[in-house]
Amino acid sequence: MVTVNLGTVYKGSPSGKIVESQGGTRELRPRDVVIEIAYSGLCGTDLHYRNADMVLGHEGVGVVSQVGPEVTKIKVGDHVGWGYNHGSCGYCDQCWNGFDILCADRQMYGQADLDFGSFGDRAVLDALFVHKLPEGMDLSLAGPLQCGGATVYSAIVNAGVKMNERVGVLGLGGLGHLAIQYLAKMGCDVVVFSGSDNKKQQALELGASEFVATKTNPKFEGVKPVNYLLVSTSFQPEWKQYFNVLAPRATIVPLTVSFEEMKHPYAELLFYEYSITGSLVARRVIHRQMLEFSARHSIKPIVEMLTMDEAGVNEAFERLDKGDVRYRFVLKNPRFKSPV
Repeated sequence: MVTVNLGTVYKGSPSGKIVESQGGTRELRPRDVVIEIAYSGLCGTDLHYRNADMVLGHEGVGVVSQVGPEVTKIKVGDHVGWGYNHGSCGYCDQCWNGFDILCADRQMYGQADLDFGSFGDRAVLDALFVHKLPEGMDLSLAGPLQCGGATVYSAIVNAGVKMNERVGVLGLGGLGHLAIQYLAKMGCDVVVFSGSDNKKQQALELGASEFVATKTNPKFEGVKPVNYLLVSTSFQPEWKQYFNVLAPRATIVPLTVSFEEMKHPYAELLFYEYSITGSLVARRVIHRQMLEFSARHSIKPIVEMLTMDEAGVNEAFERLDKGDVRYRFVLKNPRFKSPV
């Protein structure tokens, strides 16, 4: 059996500082692929694990260097990515119906495979949970799509958004700037809600139809109600305020991970038949569709590139924690060598 050295990795620590370490080894199972990691996006969810004794990162992209004997759809030299879920049982009702992300035995980032992540040199993954990148997709920009893009695209699909509907995007950040692009290319009327006018021009350039500065127009005067509201802020909004701009039977879709309780007015849910729907990253088929849609419509994250070393990773975490980024960090691995 082939043994794979995971190389240099970057782990959380009790202090919250990210530390460089030497990774362990993994046995190459028959259905595994080995990925030489070239780039990784930094996701807001990574902040939740910075104090944990685990290798961080889940928006990895790179080049396949080895494959197990049962792998037939991926070959050495392929450009690939992976995201939040690394595996599932394959046999339960959720898996059989294509909802592997909801499998009781799912292998999620932060819960399984703690010895490797995308902040490192190498990953060993089940080929069924590795996604080939469309031909021509820029490897340096593909990382943030593996979770950020997947999260947004899946939420849009799961909520049942249709062409020509009005969709509000609350917050213009790492998720919000991707949501605008997907929705605009789907033919939706995109309304962006942000505190000030600072990002108005960029929102319009990304495809927004309207921009509402919530501090200067808190009652949303003159704003036609929206059918959906995608909440991409890192904090919960004043829900009662946003009920003023929801059309009857509108759907609220929270996108970011929060461990706080959700508190909102109760009666309005009944009187206007509002819905709140959850959406967890993306099942495999939706992840693949997201990549194809992104390539077809030239949807790309706006990124700032930093080096994947101890200083660069810590800078990225510190600045993301302060909101000092437009709109996603990508860490470039200086040790990456393409196998072909």
